[in-house]
Amino acid sequence: MKHGKRYNEAAKLVDSHNIYEPREAMDLAVATATAKFDESIEIHMKMGVDSRRADQQIRGTVVLPHGTGKSVRIAVFAKGPKADEAREAGADFVGDEDLAEKIQKEGWLEFDVAIATPDMMGVVGRLGRVLGPRGLMPNPKSGTVTMDVGRAVEEAKAGRIEYRLEKQNIIHVAIGKASFGADKLLDNYDALLDAVIRAKPAAAKGQYIQRRTQTSTMGPGIRINPKLSK
Repeated sequence: MKHGKRYNEAAKLVDSHNIYEPREAMDLAVATATAKFDESIEIHMKMGVDSRRADQQIRGTVVLPHGTGKSVRIAVFAKGPKADEAREAGADFVGDEDLAEKIQKEGWLEFDVAIATPDMMGVVGRLGRVLGPRGLMPNPKSGTVTMDVGRAVEEAKAGRIEYRLEKQNIIHVAIGKASFGADKLLDNYDALLDAVIRAKPAAAKGQYIQRRTQTSTMGPGIRINPKLSK
């Protein structure tokens, strides 16, 4: 694959054969993020599990200490007092059947996270074909189907992210922006890795995290020692 001049210059800073310690990797991620926009810093973990097996799934959420650097738009499916609770917590869109109808009939999807109370899942379930492929379907495992909608909204706004195992046995997550600097990125990295380690399935055998790579949006891959920095 042919890369541009900026990428090639950044790649000179990275030894593709080296496995860097987390702190070194964060410094390099910031140094190689040279695009004219604030690049995201992404983590890619190759896991030693089998995504085809139900007892080896990895999925959960974690609140990153310094957030993601993104403005998150939240839609909440709720009624009555729970709808009021969602609005007070800062939800951008709140509704019940009317919100579902807007999505279903108009194809409206101007939100990044969807949260629902359990009693609304009969309505939300009809949107599965629309929300599911986009990763927007509320799910109890990700904390987005809950009666505590206020807390869910606040955590999402504060930087709660979801991590999940994909078919290729890889977890992809963005942990912040290059402008955060290495210290904040390292804190976010530790929070994510600690959560993934705690989510290790009982059926997992052998090396749990086989390979870990970090990249900025436009930068080269940086291999990292798959351990906590502290």
